[in-house]
Amino acid sequence: MTTGPAEPPPRRRRGRPGYDQSAILRAAVELFNRKGYDATSVGDLAKELGLTKPAIYHHVTGKEQLLGEALDDALDELTAVVTEASRERAGATAYERLREVVRRSVEVLVAHQPSVTLLLRVRGNSEVELAALERRRWLDDRLAALVADAVAEGALRADVPPALVSRLLFGMVNSLVEWYRPDGAYDPATVADAITTLAFDGLARGERGQAS
Repeated sequence: MTTGPAEPPPRRRRGRPGYDQSAILRAAVELFNRKGYDATSVGDLAKELGLTKPAIYHHVTGKEQLLGEALDDALDELTAVVTEASRERAGATAYERLREVVRRSVEVLVAHQPSVTLLLRVRGNSEVELAALERRRWLDDRLAALVADAVAEGALRADVPPALVSRLLFGMVNSLVEWYRPDGAYDPATVADAITTLAFDGLARGERGQAS
């Protein structure tokens, strides 16, 4: 059986709470995605919310804190999903746990789409971004270990490197940020089923396809 990091990298500590902090965070994420993090100032955020800059600073220390909280929002639930799937449990094979990770990852992305969109745009230009990238690498490593376990069980083909499979699986899920809309034609369950089926069963008909 493969091994990997026992625990995920620590998440950043959240800032002090405030009455309007959730609204400030939502507006900040929207602005960061629309204008870019570097191009967005606290003044821009204050204008968007109809507040003064001191009112913003009453709740947060600055835009870096907001970035950190947004990235935590994108990563916390997914980290919990992958951590749970990495634990062996009676009656659940590595293959079954891997399929469940993919399915639940879609649900997490849909529920946190603005924050995940922001996460996928960070490049490591600050300590906050570097910490988020470290957490993403941990997720890739754990998923690759789960893929390797499924290969060892004989459930998956062995001719594709597990690390590449991990990147491709997350890549398929992450592509949703480019086109998925909550008010669109497909609900989250339909999308989760489709991605899981395509990732593990393919598009082949008849004997070439495998049942879930």
